[in-house]
Amino acid sequence: MSGWIENDESTIPLNIAFDVDGTLIHQVGEAEDTPRYDVIAIFHFYKNLGYNMFIWSGGGVSYAQRWSQKLGLKAKIIEKGSFQPDLVFDDMNVNLGIVNIRV
Repeated sequence: MSGWIENDESTIPLNIAFDVDGTLIHQVGEAEDTPRYDVIAIFHFYKNLGYNMFIWSGGGVSYAQRWSQKLGLKAKIIEKGSFQPDLVFDDMNVNLGIVNIRV
């Protein structure tokens, strides 16, 4: 099964988190921020494989929620760093997930 870890006890979907500023959007200024369609395509790729998707931002949950809605991305919105996902996408060098990918 794509998007799942299989072990002796159960099949567990992977958790993947995406940051907002600099990752899902180019942060130029409030009126000029633009989507990063290349990263959004990666989001949709993993979402379509059945992964648990999370969006977070250092700007807070409401900020992440606002951008998630603007971009039409369906994910659980959480506080940045509130747990350790399997995979994290961020524009900065971070150590927030088991695997961290700088985009």
